[in-house]
Amino acid sequence: MGLDRKTLGRSKLKLSTLGFGGTGLGNMYVAMSERNAIDTLSAAYAAGMRYYDTAPLYGHGLSELRVGSGLRLFADPSVIVSTKVGWRLRPAFGKPTDAGLFRDINAFSRFNDYSYDGAMRSFEDSLNRLGADHIDILLIHDVDRRNQGDRYAEIFREAMAGAYKAILSLREQGVVKAIGCGLNEWEACQAFAEAGDFDCFLLAGRYTLLEQASLRSFLPLCEKRGIGIILGGPYNSGILASGAVKDAWFNYAPATAEILEKVAAIEKICASHNVPLKAAALQFPLHHVCVSSVIPGTSSAAELNENLRMLRIPVPAELWRELKSAGLMDAQAPTP
Repeated sequence: MGLDRKTLGRSKLKLSTLGFGGTGLGNMYVAMSERNAIDTLSAAYAAGMRYYDTAPLYGHGLSELRVGSGLRLFADPSVIVSTKVGWRLRPAFGKPTDAGLFRDINAFSRFNDYSYDGAMRSFEDSLNRLGADHIDILLIHDVDRRNQGDRYAEIFREAMAGAYKAILSLREQGVVKAIGCGLNEWEACQAFAEAGDFDCFLLAGRYTLLEQASLRSFLPLCEKRGIGIILGGPYNSGILASGAVKDAWFNYAPATAEILEKVAAIEKICASHNVPLKAAALQFPLHHVCVSSVIPGTSSAAELNENLRMLRIPVPAELWRELKSAGLMDAQAPTP
């Protein structure tokens, strides 16, 4: 597999099959220098990457500012950018801020706002940080149980009544080309797909070498309706890149013994075919007809080049068959 471009669902947008996940540009887990950020973006563009995802949440505006620097550097109208609404920022004025997984963030605090006006203000703020006059893909961010807890149902209704109508209006005006949601749960994606008219979903980590439950109903619904999928977190936040090692991370937390055991079994079959676990993990989602791009977070040019190398390693069909026969992969998962 090379960096081909694949149409995103029923939209006319063509995304590079390997996209650039902007969490690293927001200093997720580790801080990047400005020089490292520009070098990484330059290497991505030189390698043929033409899709970049970001969000106000990532580094509290830092990721969008850095993507904007890249856009000015590339000066290429064929580059596709997605960002999100739902998290807004306000100046912290010296007060401590909750940075979550991010390091050395901008001096802004974050808050959720899924109202119509809030989404419109968020969109305008993103345009300013990106230095752009339009955004290709605009997504409603983090309306799932993992982020909203017991308030999920209430926030879902608020987002459909407010943020959804805002991004729908922006699409109708032509300043946004495709709309969707960026979520950590396929069940929440399906709820939105059934409630509105969405072009795509950025699904983080829920259709991977480890998890294929989204094949039960959500992905078939997307296929039926021509909804495109951008697959974030193909390494399940670490373990499918590191393997079943001590202190491996799975979905932003230490991996359980059960997950470690399953990953070790997958890794063993991959090794028997001389295929790195990481290569199988990165390539697997792209075999589904709905998945247009896979976007691992990228924190350095070296990490980027490693992902490119993993994408190009041949994976024999027998490897997928063995994973299925061993019960380590859903038998219905599309593979060569």
